[in-house]
This record gives sequence, C-alpha cells and structure tokens, in this order.
Amino acid sequence: MQTMNWFHKSLLIALAALGLLLPAPAAAERVRDIGSFEGLRSNQLTGYGVVVGLAGTGDDNLEYLTEAMKGVSGRLGMALPQGVSPGLKNAAAVIITADLPAFAKPGQRIDITVSTMGKAKSLRGGALILAPLYGADGQIYAMAQGNIAVGGLGVSGRDGSQLTVNVATVGRIPDGASVERPVANGFALGSSLKFNLHQADFLTATRVRDAINGLYPASARIVDGVSIELDLPPQPDARAAMLAEVEMLPVTPAPQPARVIINSRTGTVVINQAVRLAPAAISHGKLTISISESPRVVQPLPFTDGVTAVEEASEISVEEAESRVALMPGAASLNELVDALNMLGVGAADLVVILESLKQAGALQAEMVVL
Repeated sequence: MQTMNWFHKSLLIALAALGLLLPAPAAAERVRDIGSFEGLRSNQLTGYGVVVGLAGTGDDNLEYLTEAMKGVSGRLGMALPQGVSPGLKNAAAVIITADLPAFAKPGQRIDITVSTMGKAKSLRGGALILAPLYGADGQIYAMAQGNIAVGGLGVSGRDGSQLTVNVATVGRIPDGASVERPVANGFALGSSLKFNLHQADFLTATRVRDAINGLYPASARIVDGVSIELDLPPQPDARAAMLAEVEMLPVTPAPQPARVIINSRTGTVVINQAVRLAPAAISHGKLTISISESPRVVQPLPFTDGVTAVEEASEISVEEAESRVALMPGAASLNELVDALNMLGVGAADLVVILESLKQAGALQAEMVVL
C-alpha cells in the first residue's frame, strides 16, 4: 500500500514538472480591451480664462490679461476709465482644458485643468471666472468656473532664493465645468457601426469577427486590418444590449511580431518573446587604453646658470579584457539570447551594437525600433 502511494506521488510530481515545461497558452482578452467603437470617444475642449484671488503670485500688468479684466469688469457694469491700467498681481491669465466624454448631456459636470499662460508663480487659492470651453469646430460645449485645487507650492525670497514643491502653476477643478451642448456620435446614426482595433492585425480582426458572428450570425464583416463593421438593430435598447455583449466577448489576440525596442537616449533595450536568432557566433571583447600624465619638476645643478623646469612624463597602458565567443543555435529563444549576452558581460551600449550587427548579418529575425 505504501509502495502504491509513493508511486502515485511520484507520478503527480512528474506530471506537474511536465506541465511547467509546456508553453503556456495565449491568454484571451475582452474585445473592449483590444479596440473601441468608432465615434464613441471623448472630445477635447479648450478655453481662455482669468483666475483671480491670488496672493500676489499672479501676472504683473500682462497686456492681454489687462484687456481680459477690462472685459470682465465691463460685463459687471464697472467700466475702467481710459488710460487706467489696473495692478493685477492677484490675477492670472490661464488656458483651460477638458475632455468631454461620449454621451455627455447638458447639465452634467466634467473635470477641468487650469494652466498659467504668463509669469504667474502660483495658482494656489485662486478662483476661475466663468469662461467658455470650445471644441475643434469653434462651438461652445461647456462653461467653466470654480475654485482651483493646486497640489504644488512655490515661494521666493527677496534675495532671489526659491523653493518649489511639485508644480504650482497648474491646477484642477473637479466638476468645474457644466456641459452645455451634446456631441453627436455613431451610436444612434445609421444601421451599422465600426469596431476599430488598437493595433492593425488581420488575424486579430478575423478572430474578433468570428467571435461576434458566433453570437450574432452574419452580423460582422472585416473592412480592413483595423476595422470590423457590425450590423445593428434599429432600437437603441437592442443596440446597447448588443454592444454590451460584444465588448465582453473573449478573443485571443494574434501573437505580437518580433521586435527589439532601443532607446538611444537612456540606453534602454527591450526584447519581446517573439525574437528568434538564426545560427550565429558572437565574440565580444574590450580594449582599454589609458594615458596618465605625471609631470616632474627638475632642479638645476648647484652653482650653475640653469633654471627650474617642468619635465613631462607620460605613461601609456593598454588593457584588453578577456574575449569570449558565444555560439547561438538556430531559433534561439529570448532566454537563450539573454543568457549568452550575460555570459559575455555586455552593457546596454554594447548590447545595441551586438543586436545591430546580428541584424546586419541576417541572424536576428526581428524588427528594430530606435526611439
């Protein structure tokens, strides 16, 4: 009985080890994570405004700020006399930005970001005066106003010393704008809607189409490597139910192409799992030449007319690091490539040179992207 128990335990351990050696299947993703429906997106809004109530950290007599303040005071019935320029250390000209979500309706609130335009040092404690936010078509889609929340701090002394924590010239107003105009989208227009992949791939598009047709037969067709067109029912309620089910469908994306990403500014090198190597031998060695200067002071002999002089003395040394050769078999995987390069002791700069040489030799089966 004990022998049988030992046999079963050994069999289970062997099967578990075999399972670790087998390649893991590709994970399925939700349709909503690999693309989005055309037209159902946010829209950017921007505007110009004036922030008041600053504790002497605003713009100092900025011309366009002065004109803006004259306009604000004029709307409130307080027109300034001609030739009078108000001191505006407590006000700042700002640019307002916001994202208008899809399906936003009049009366709903959205967050806004406020950033200084001129020489204002801080927006802490300021309040934004009512300002319109425009879309790319020049129409007003929201009105912004409210007290600014600033996460930064900036102070300065009369001697020029300064202390800055984070950024004090940018702030946010949660729910700082009210939507005044909705944006038309493709949900309620037409009899079809396109689903666009984040990355173009015909295999992924085919799998998404097949998954949708498996749930709604003959309702999806491929337009190109990015877009899949869906036929929608006429009723909005049925459309929403269909899109909700489509978004949650599991789809296994196509394997990523072999790619090596090189950031020449930071020396960062990223190699994805699909990279393979043809048979190649890699030799790496370093030659270091050092030149040291040791000037010496030479004194003349006693009772002579000589003068003190400096004699140059140079010492040149050459040091060559041990050179190693790593043999890469055909179809070498990422792990084998990394192990070989670690054995050679290469750094980031040397790794870039080796990868470029492998690419030129035709041994690196991957796309190289230099940032």
